[in-house]
Amino acid sequence: MNDQSRRWVLLIALAVMLPMVSCSRASEETRRAADQANAHPVQVDPTFFMTEALVGEVLTEERTISDGSRVMCYVYQTRSVPIEHEMGPWSPGRIDDDKEAGGIWLRDGQVYDVDGPFVRNMAEFYDDPEWKLYRDDGTIKVTDTKEAFEAAARPDVDPKYHNHMVEGRPEWIEPTITTYIIPVQPIYNLSPAPFGRGGGIGVAFNGVNFDPPAPLHAILGAHTIAPFDDAGGHLNPHAGYHYHAATGKTKQIEQPDGHAPMIGYALDGFGLYAHMDGQGHAADGLDECGGHFDETRGYHYHAGSPGSNQIIRAFRGTPGLITTED
Repeated sequence: MNDQSRRWVLLIALAVMLPMVSCSRASEETRRAADQANAHPVQVDPTFFMTEALVGEVLTEERTISDGSRVMCYVYQTRSVPIEHEMGPWSPGRIDDDKEAGGIWLRDGQVYDVDGPFVRNMAEFYDDPEWKLYRDDGTIKVTDTKEAFEAAARPDVDPKYHNHMVEGRPEWIEPTITTYIIPVQPIYNLSPAPFGRGGGIGVAFNGVNFDPPAPLHAILGAHTIAPFDDAGGHLNPHAGYHYHAATGKTKQIEQPDGHAPMIGYALDGFGLYAHMDGQGHAADGLDECGGHFDETRGYHYHAGSPGSNQIIRAFRGTPGLITTED
Protein backbone atom coordinates (compact mmCIF):
# COMPACT_ATOMS: atom_id res chain seq x y z
CA MET A 1 0.00 0.00 0.00
CA ASN A 2 1.50 3.36 -1.00
CA ASP A 3 1.47 6.54 1.12
CA GLN A 4 -1.54 8.04 -0.68
CA SER A 5 -3.59 4.87 -0.11
CA ARG A 6 -2.64 4.86 3.57
CA ARG A 7 -3.81 8.48 3.91
CA TRP A 8 -7.18 7.63 2.34
CA VAL A 9 -7.65 4.65 4.68
CA LEU A 10 -6.80 6.85 7.67
CA LEU A 11 -9.24 9.58 6.56
CA ILE A 12 -12.05 7.07 6.06
CA ALA A 13 -11.39 5.55 9.50
CA LEU A 14 -11.51 8.99 11.11
CA ALA A 15 -14.73 9.83 9.29
CA VAL A 16 -16.32 6.68 10.70
CA MET A 17 -14.95 7.11 14.23
CA LEU A 18 -15.67 10.80 14.81
CA PRO A 19 -19.47 10.51 14.74
CA MET A 20 -19.21 7.52 17.06
CA VAL A 21 -17.12 9.54 19.51
CA SER A 22 -19.51 12.49 19.21
CA CYS A 23 -22.57 10.27 19.78
CA SER A 24 -20.87 8.59 22.74
CA ARG A 25 -20.07 11.98 24.28
CA ALA A 26 -23.62 13.24 23.70
CA SER A 27 -24.97 10.05 25.24
CA GLU A 28 -22.75 10.51 28.30
CA GLU A 29 -23.91 14.11 28.66
CA THR A 30 -27.54 13.02 28.40
CA ARG A 31 -27.01 10.32 31.02
CA ARG A 32 -25.38 12.81 33.38
CA ALA A 33 -28.30 15.18 32.86
CA ALA A 34 -30.77 12.35 33.56
CA ASP A 35 -28.91 11.36 36.75
CA GLN A 36 -28.86 14.97 37.90
CA ALA A 37 -32.54 15.60 37.15
CA ASN A 38 -33.78 12.34 38.64
CA ALA A 39 -31.63 12.80 41.75
CA HIS A 40 -33.33 16.15 42.41
CA PRO A 41 -37.00 15.42 41.66
CA VAL A 42 -39.58 18.19 41.85
CA GLN A 43 -43.15 16.96 42.06
CA VAL A 44 -46.16 18.57 40.47
CA ASP A 45 -47.90 20.93 42.91
CA PRO A 46 -51.66 20.87 42.23
CA THR A 47 -52.26 23.86 44.52
CA PHE A 48 -50.75 26.10 41.83
CA PHE A 49 -53.88 25.70 39.69
CA MET A 50 -56.59 28.32 40.03
CA THR A 51 -59.45 26.73 41.94
CA GLU A 52 -61.98 28.66 39.82
CA ALA A 53 -60.68 26.79 36.78
CA LEU A 54 -61.22 23.32 38.21
CA VAL A 55 -64.27 21.11 37.87
CA GLY A 56 -64.35 19.18 41.15
CA GLU A 57 -61.30 18.26 43.20
CA VAL A 58 -57.85 17.21 42.09
CA LEU A 59 -57.50 13.45 42.55
CA THR A 60 -54.36 11.40 43.13
CA GLU A 61 -54.74 8.00 41.47
CA GLU A 62 -52.70 5.31 39.77
CA ARG A 63 -53.40 5.75 36.06
CA THR A 64 -52.17 4.51 32.70
CA ILE A 65 -50.13 7.11 30.82
CA SER A 66 -49.07 7.45 27.19
CA ASP A 67 -46.48 4.65 27.13
CA GLY A 68 -48.88 2.16 28.72
CA SER A 69 -47.24 2.20 32.15
CA ARG A 70 -49.22 2.80 35.34
CA VAL A 71 -47.95 5.49 37.69
CA MET A 72 -49.36 7.78 40.36
CA CYS A 73 -50.94 10.77 38.65
CA TYR A 74 -52.85 13.91 39.43
CA VAL A 75 -56.22 13.83 37.70
CA TYR A 76 -58.07 17.09 37.33
CA GLN A 77 -60.70 18.57 35.08
CA THR A 78 -61.17 22.06 33.65
CA ARG A 79 -63.46 23.83 31.21
CA SER A 80 -60.46 25.29 29.31
CA VAL A 81 -61.84 28.81 29.57
CA PRO A 82 -59.40 31.54 30.69
CA ILE A 83 -60.13 33.39 33.91
CA GLU A 84 -57.51 36.18 33.86
CA HIS A 85 -58.41 37.59 30.44
CA GLU A 86 -61.17 37.72 27.84
CA MET A 87 -61.00 35.54 24.75
CA GLY A 88 -60.32 37.66 21.67
CA PRO A 89 -60.48 39.96 19.88
CA TRP A 90 -58.92 38.24 16.87
CA SER A 91 -59.79 39.98 13.62
CA PRO A 92 -60.50 43.68 13.10
CA GLY A 93 -63.62 44.54 11.12
CA ARG A 94 -62.15 47.15 8.78
CA ILE A 95 -58.80 48.00 7.25
CA ASP A 96 -58.73 51.30 9.13
CA ASP A 97 -59.22 49.71 12.60
CA ASP A 98 -56.43 50.07 15.16
CA LYS A 99 -54.67 47.27 17.03
CA GLU A 100 -57.24 47.25 19.83
CA ALA A 101 -59.72 45.70 17.38
CA GLY A 102 -57.58 42.65 16.59
CA GLY A 103 -55.12 40.15 18.00
CA ILE A 104 -51.65 39.05 16.93
CA TRP A 105 -49.94 36.98 14.23
CA LEU A 106 -46.61 35.15 14.31
CA ARG A 107 -43.96 34.97 11.64
CA ASP A 108 -40.25 34.16 11.73
CA GLY A 109 -40.06 34.59 15.48
CA GLN A 110 -41.77 37.99 15.45
CA VAL A 111 -45.17 39.06 16.81
CA TYR A 112 -47.30 41.39 14.68
CA ASP A 113 -50.43 43.30 15.69
CA VAL A 114 -53.35 42.27 13.50
CA ASP A 115 -54.81 45.73 12.94
CA GLY A 116 -56.53 47.06 9.83
CA PRO A 117 -53.34 48.22 8.07
CA PHE A 118 -51.73 44.80 8.69
CA VAL A 119 -54.64 43.09 6.95
CA ARG A 120 -54.59 45.63 4.10
CA ASN A 121 -50.89 44.95 3.51
CA MET A 122 -50.95 41.14 3.55
CA ALA A 123 -49.94 40.92 -0.13
CA GLU A 124 -46.80 42.92 0.63
CA PHE A 125 -46.21 41.15 3.97
CA TYR A 126 -46.06 37.75 2.25
CA ASP A 127 -44.84 39.05 -1.13
CA ASP A 128 -47.83 37.39 -2.81
CA PRO A 129 -50.41 39.36 -4.83
CA GLU A 130 -53.06 36.66 -4.22
CA TRP A 131 -53.59 37.94 -0.69
CA LYS A 132 -56.63 40.18 -0.29
CA LEU A 133 -58.64 39.63 2.87
CA TYR A 134 -60.86 42.69 2.49
CA ARG A 135 -63.59 44.01 0.22
CA ASP A 136 -63.50 47.16 -1.85
CA ASP A 137 -65.54 48.99 0.80
CA GLY A 138 -62.78 48.34 3.39
CA THR A 139 -64.57 45.63 5.37
CA ILE A 140 -62.52 42.55 6.20
CA LYS A 141 -63.70 39.10 5.16
CA VAL A 142 -64.18 37.19 8.41
CA THR A 143 -65.88 33.85 9.02
CA ASP A 144 -69.05 35.30 10.53
CA THR A 145 -71.10 32.14 11.06
CA LYS A 146 -70.41 28.86 12.83
CA GLU A 147 -70.73 27.00 9.52
CA ALA A 148 -68.21 29.28 7.83
CA PHE A 149 -65.81 28.92 10.75
CA GLU A 150 -66.00 25.12 10.67
CA ALA A 151 -65.47 25.06 6.90
CA ALA A 152 -62.43 27.33 7.10
CA ALA A 153 -60.79 26.03 10.30
CA ARG A 154 -59.62 22.73 8.83
CA PRO A 155 -56.53 21.59 6.89
CA ASP A 156 -58.44 21.45 3.59
CA VAL A 157 -59.99 24.92 3.76
CA ASP A 158 -63.26 25.16 1.86
CA PRO A 159 -62.42 27.18 -1.30
CA LYS A 160 -65.34 29.47 -0.46
CA TYR A 161 -63.33 30.79 2.47
CA HIS A 162 -59.95 31.29 0.86
CA ASN A 163 -58.74 34.83 1.53
CA HIS A 164 -60.64 35.05 4.81
CA MET A 165 -59.78 35.74 8.40
CA VAL A 166 -60.65 32.52 10.24
CA GLU A 167 -62.25 33.50 13.52
CA GLY A 168 -64.37 31.48 15.91
CA ARG A 169 -66.60 32.85 18.62
CA PRO A 170 -66.89 31.31 22.08
CA GLU A 171 -70.66 30.90 21.74
CA TRP A 172 -70.14 28.62 18.73
CA ILE A 173 -68.09 26.13 20.73
CA GLU A 174 -69.93 23.42 22.62
CA PRO A 175 -68.99 23.47 26.34
CA THR A 176 -66.55 20.67 27.14
CA ILE A 177 -64.66 19.35 30.14
CA THR A 178 -60.98 18.51 29.68
CA THR A 179 -59.39 15.86 31.89
CA TYR A 180 -55.66 16.04 32.51
CA ILE A 181 -53.72 13.01 33.75
CA ILE A 182 -50.21 14.14 34.72
CA PRO A 183 -47.56 12.05 36.51
CA VAL A 184 -47.03 13.22 40.09
CA GLN A 185 -43.31 12.57 39.74
CA PRO A 186 -41.88 13.25 36.29
CA ILE A 187 -38.95 11.12 35.15
CA TYR A 188 -36.22 12.46 32.85
CA ASN A 189 -35.85 10.13 29.86
CA LEU A 190 -32.68 9.71 27.82
CA SER A 191 -34.61 10.05 24.55
CA PRO A 192 -37.07 12.91 23.93
CA ALA A 193 -40.65 11.94 23.15
CA PRO A 194 -42.38 13.66 20.21
CA PHE A 195 -45.83 15.16 20.53
CA GLY A 196 -48.73 12.82 19.84
CA ARG A 197 -51.54 13.52 17.43
CA GLY A 198 -53.87 16.23 18.62
CA GLY A 199 -54.39 17.21 22.22
CA GLY A 200 -52.28 19.54 24.28
CA ILE A 201 -48.67 19.50 25.36
CA GLY A 202 -49.26 21.16 28.72
CA VAL A 203 -51.61 23.31 30.72
CA ALA A 204 -51.59 26.84 32.11
CA PHE A 205 -52.59 27.41 35.71
CA ASN A 206 -55.98 28.63 34.46
CA GLY A 207 -56.73 25.19 33.00
CA VAL A 208 -56.26 26.10 29.33
CA ASN A 209 -54.22 23.88 26.99
CA PHE A 210 -50.81 24.77 25.71
CA ASP A 211 -50.85 23.23 22.23
CA PRO A 212 -48.20 22.12 19.72
CA PRO A 213 -47.25 24.57 16.96
CA ALA A 214 -50.15 25.83 14.87
CA PRO A 215 -50.10 24.31 11.34
CA LEU A 216 -49.35 27.62 9.65
CA HIS A 217 -48.45 26.06 6.28
CA ALA A 218 -52.00 24.71 5.87
CA ILE A 219 -53.54 28.01 6.90
CA LEU A 220 -51.34 30.16 4.68
CA GLY A 221 -51.72 27.87 1.69
CA ALA A 222 -55.36 28.93 1.41
CA HIS A 223 -54.50 32.62 1.88
CA THR A 224 -56.15 32.59 5.27
CA ILE A 225 -54.93 33.42 8.74
CA ALA A 226 -56.44 32.47 12.08
CA PRO A 227 -55.12 35.19 14.40
CA PHE A 228 -54.37 34.65 18.07
CA ASP A 229 -55.61 37.03 20.74
CA ASP A 230 -53.09 38.98 22.81
CA ALA A 231 -52.80 36.02 25.18
CA GLY A 232 -51.64 33.77 22.34
CA GLY A 233 -54.88 31.81 22.10
CA HIS A 234 -57.60 31.11 19.58
CA LEU A 235 -60.51 28.75 19.03
CA ASN A 236 -60.72 25.48 17.17
CA PRO A 237 -64.10 23.84 16.40
CA HIS A 238 -62.96 20.61 18.09
CA ALA A 239 -60.30 21.63 20.61
CA GLY A 240 -61.99 24.80 21.88
CA TYR A 241 -59.82 27.60 23.24
CA HIS A 242 -56.07 26.91 23.52
CA TYR A 243 -52.70 28.68 23.49
CA HIS A 244 -49.96 28.53 20.85
CA ALA A 245 -47.86 31.21 22.56
CA ALA A 246 -47.14 32.26 26.13
CA THR A 247 -47.39 36.06 26.23
CA GLY A 248 -47.62 36.69 29.99
CA LYS A 249 -51.40 37.12 30.23
CA THR A 250 -52.02 34.08 32.46
CA LYS A 251 -51.27 33.36 36.12
CA GLN A 252 -47.54 33.40 36.86
CA ILE A 253 -45.69 32.27 39.96
CA GLU A 254 -42.78 34.60 40.56
CA GLN A 255 -39.46 33.04 41.62
CA PRO A 256 -37.61 34.56 44.62
CA ASP A 257 -34.25 34.23 42.90
CA GLY A 258 -35.27 36.25 39.83
CA HIS A 259 -35.67 33.22 37.58
CA ALA A 260 -38.39 33.41 34.93
CA PRO A 261 -41.85 32.91 36.48
CA MET A 262 -43.65 29.57 36.35
CA ILE A 263 -46.69 29.49 34.04
CA GLY A 264 -47.89 25.87 34.10
CA TYR A 265 -46.92 22.24 33.65
CA ALA A 266 -46.03 20.19 30.61
CA LEU A 267 -48.02 16.98 30.19
CA ASP A 268 -45.06 14.91 31.43
CA GLY A 269 -45.13 16.73 34.79
CA PHE A 270 -42.10 18.96 34.34
CA GLY A 271 -42.60 22.61 35.19
CA LEU A 272 -43.08 25.18 32.46
CA TYR A 273 -41.59 28.65 32.89
CA ALA A 274 -41.80 31.87 30.92
CA HIS A 275 -39.41 32.65 28.10
CA MET A 276 -37.76 35.57 29.91
CA ASP A 277 -37.00 36.51 33.49
CA GLY A 278 -37.90 39.85 35.07
CA GLN A 279 -34.77 41.46 33.63
CA GLY A 280 -35.73 40.53 30.08
CA HIS A 281 -33.15 37.78 29.76
CA ALA A 282 -34.02 34.54 27.95
CA ALA A 283 -32.84 31.25 29.45
CA ASP A 284 -29.70 29.73 27.95
CA GLY A 285 -28.35 26.20 27.79
CA LEU A 286 -31.70 24.71 26.78
CA ASP A 287 -31.71 21.18 25.38
CA GLU A 288 -33.50 19.87 22.29
CA CYS A 289 -36.79 19.79 24.23
CA GLY A 290 -36.55 23.40 25.40
CA GLY A 291 -35.55 22.63 28.98
CA HIS A 292 -32.64 22.57 31.41
CA PHE A 293 -31.84 21.83 35.05
CA ASP A 294 -31.22 23.89 38.15
CA GLU A 295 -31.11 22.78 41.78
CA THR A 296 -34.13 24.85 42.82
CA ARG A 297 -36.58 23.78 40.12
CA GLY A 298 -35.01 20.54 38.92
CA TYR A 299 -35.43 19.86 35.22
CA HIS A 300 -37.93 22.29 33.70
CA TYR A 301 -38.94 23.89 30.41
CA HIS A 302 -38.93 27.47 29.20
CA ALA A 303 -41.61 28.54 26.74
CA GLY A 304 -40.36 29.62 23.35
CA SER A 305 -40.54 33.29 22.46
CA PRO A 306 -44.12 34.42 21.69
CA GLY A 307 -43.31 34.73 17.99
CA SER A 308 -41.84 31.24 17.68
CA ASN A 309 -45.12 29.29 17.48
CA GLN A 310 -43.45 26.80 19.84
CA ILE A 311 -44.16 26.41 23.56
CA ILE A 312 -41.81 23.42 24.01
CA ARG A 313 -40.03 21.35 21.36
CA ALA A 314 -40.57 17.79 22.64
CA PHE A 315 -41.27 15.94 25.89
CA ARG A 316 -38.30 15.17 28.12
CA GLY A 317 -40.42 12.86 30.26
CA THR A 318 -43.21 10.41 29.51
CA PRO A 319 -46.38 12.42 28.96
CA GLY A 320 -49.67 11.70 30.63
CA LEU A 321 -52.97 11.99 28.80
CA ILE A 322 -55.59 14.58 27.91
CA THR A 323 -59.20 13.67 27.13
CA THR A 324 -62.14 15.91 26.30
CA GLU A 325 -65.81 15.21 26.82
CA ASP A 326 -69.02 17.18 26.27
